[in-house]
Amino acid sequence: MAFDIEMIRNLYATFPQKTEAARKALGRPLTLAEKILYAHLDADMTLKDYPRLNSYVDFNPDRVAMQDATAQMALLQFMQAGRPKVAVPSTVHCDHLIVAKNGSQEDLEFANQESKEVFDFLSSVSNKYGIGFWKPGAGIIHQIVLENYAFPGGMMIGTDSHTVNAGGLGMVAIGVGGADACDVMAGLPWELLMPKLIGIKLTGKLSGWAAPKDIILKVAGILTVKGGTNAIVEYFGEGAQSLSCTGKGTICNMGAEIGATTSTFGYDDSMERYLRATGRDQVADAANAIREHLTGDAEVYADPTKYFDEVIEINLSELEPHLNGPFTPDLATPISKMKEAMVANNWPSKIEVGLIGSCTNSSYEDISRAVSLAKQVKEKGLSCKSEFTISPGSELIRYTIARDGFLNTFHEIGAKVFANACGPCIGMWDRMGAEKQEKNTIVHSFNRNFAKRADGNPNTYAFVASPEIVTALAIAGDLGFNPLTDSLINDKGESVKLDAPQGDELPTRGFDVEDAGFQAPAADGSGLQVIVSPDSKRLQLLDPFATWEGTDLKGLKLLIKAKGKCTTDHISMAGPWLKFRGHLDNISNNMLIGAVNYFNEKTDSVKNQLTGEYGTVPSTQRAYKAAGIGTIVVGDENYGEGSSREHAAMEPRHLGVRAVLVKSFARIHETNLKKQGMLALTFDNKADYDKILEDDTMDIEGLLSFEPGKNLQLVLNHADGSSETIQVKHSYNAQQIAWFKAGGALNVIRASIQQ
Repeated sequence: MAFDIEMIRNLYATFPQKTEAARKALGRPLTLAEKILYAHLDADMTLKDYPRLNSYVDFNPDRVAMQDATAQMALLQFMQAGRPKVAVPSTVHCDHLIVAKNGSQEDLEFANQESKEVFDFLSSVSNKYGIGFWKPGAGIIHQIVLENYAFPGGMMIGTDSHTVNAGGLGMVAIGVGGADACDVMAGLPWELLMPKLIGIKLTGKLSGWAAPKDIILKVAGILTVKGGTNAIVEYFGEGAQSLSCTGKGTICNMGAEIGATTSTFGYDDSMERYLRATGRDQVADAANAIREHLTGDAEVYADPTKYFDEVIEINLSELEPHLNGPFTPDLATPISKMKEAMVANNWPSKIEVGLIGSCTNSSYEDISRAVSLAKQVKEKGLSCKSEFTISPGSELIRYTIARDGFLNTFHEIGAKVFANACGPCIGMWDRMGAEKQEKNTIVHSFNRNFAKRADGNPNTYAFVASPEIVTALAIAGDLGFNPLTDSLINDKGESVKLDAPQGDELPTRGFDVEDAGFQAPAADGSGLQVIVSPDSKRLQLLDPFATWEGTDLKGLKLLIKAKGKCTTDHISMAGPWLKFRGHLDNISNNMLIGAVNYFNEKTDSVKNQLTGEYGTVPSTQRAYKAAGIGTIVVGDENYGEGSSREHAAMEPRHLGVRAVLVKSFARIHETNLKKQGMLALTFDNKADYDKILEDDTMDIEGLLSFEPGKNLQLVLNHADGSSETIQVKHSYNAQQIAWFKAGGALNVIRASIQQ
């Protein structure tokens, strides 16, 4: 079934003319990313060459997707906007609130009981406002989007950082916070800093043990977790065309781990095959009609250094499988070097659990290649030395691989199949023994591996690899095992090697499913009511944030000076806290509890300047709020990397934090802070981070003349009576300054719709 086919046809009808007009305006050939951006340029924007990293530009995305954890806050905000129906096709996907523990059926039944209130709320809001609703168990948002909604040349936003997965079908798909989604659903343009462009030329062809996952693992090692910040990564070359569509999706998915705005590939035969295999012949036919426009211009790919800000070349024929980690997705180690690195770093060699699936790697191709290894366990007289789990990406995938016997093969080696949901990938894993916090190793085919990410244990060393490598390592039970060269001893005492994985790009018998889990909205939801109990512990209607008081901010206390990596997981943890994503006050009790305090090297322990005592971050901040005192959070580099979760911005705003001052921001988090009416500031001189003292009281000056490109001043009033003034930068444009003054972007939206 092809959703929204008329919307797609309408876009394609003007796509060639719009890209040609952009080509003339810019006076040069265009990359694919530029074609898609300019084809979605808002009508009120001048058609010109917008300087990269120096221009905020308004666009009109084609659609919005939201997962259940972030959809709650996004839709609670949308309910305040005053619109009777969403302005663009939008969907909600229930995939985050299902804990992986006992197995798919039991876990799903538990989730439907525990989170019934939230699921019912999301279902009713979707029904009222014209939003497609995917029920619990239907699958993970990004897999569902790839199977049903993604299309070449399209532009979408989603309230999850891995929305970028849709780049595997040639989209510009970008992760955002719920306030951004609210803008687009309300029919307003969506603002983006014009990104720089990174071109990655792929030559050769993968073979043997190498998989698409290894491409992005290598890229992460090259660019690091912030090397793609404010950039669109565009893959091209013969190697790109040799990859499956779902393999491309895997690569784009993990682009979030290098901080990229998004990643994408040009339309090719593999995308057409995937569209047709997933019942979208109409989309494939429409794309074929403008095929030449759905990829970068030939001149660009012939001389990429002339058109991209940075170019990387990777020969797939020489690419070696990688393992990335632990504790960060950019620590890339070729498998031939893993044993050496393991010994040198004292990483636990015994693999306790191997986990495959997730939104990143649960395609039919992924599972079929992994199952080709699982079959060898019985054939070669081996046993699986580690626990092994599978998280299917969708019911379409699960039903098809069950039909084709793959799940039976996995069961034979002792594997456990979790629900079609995020599960361990986002910390929704009730892992037995994790509370003991023992040092141990796991390997998985997910995208992130921050400390505590999967199971809450800070001593779990998590390594990211392809499903094939994860399966092989789980069979061996040894992190230092290299399946390309090493042998295993079977039950007869014989030395045997695993054969290289093999699999099918798409099921030869086609995809099949009995109930995909989709609920279409009511044709007219105007008479429907959405009820939230005032006594609910899970849901809370939102009140507008207060407007700026029109003065400089004086007497602000330092709440915390965070040291080192501070991701959105540190600012607003997931796992058990996901249940409160629809209740702003309750979830604010996890604010910054994972951040390391610079002054005592502890987490969730900061000094309350009113009492001189140390307490948790949330309780300390609530004390300041009760006293009517604003605060500042200070952070390090790439502050807010990771998830798109806007709770990491809304919680400080709700509890009375007035500004966040850091060395540098991750893109989405900086935008989320601005959307919520916060001051997102950076040190003009990064060395000034060292000047912030634990007992400082601070003033932010210059707000009366707050304007783009003009520094603000931060006065540090030290406890010894001395003071000093430092310069702090910001990246606010005129519209974003209006958000700050209005108390948040939602206040501006509400006012514009009520006029």
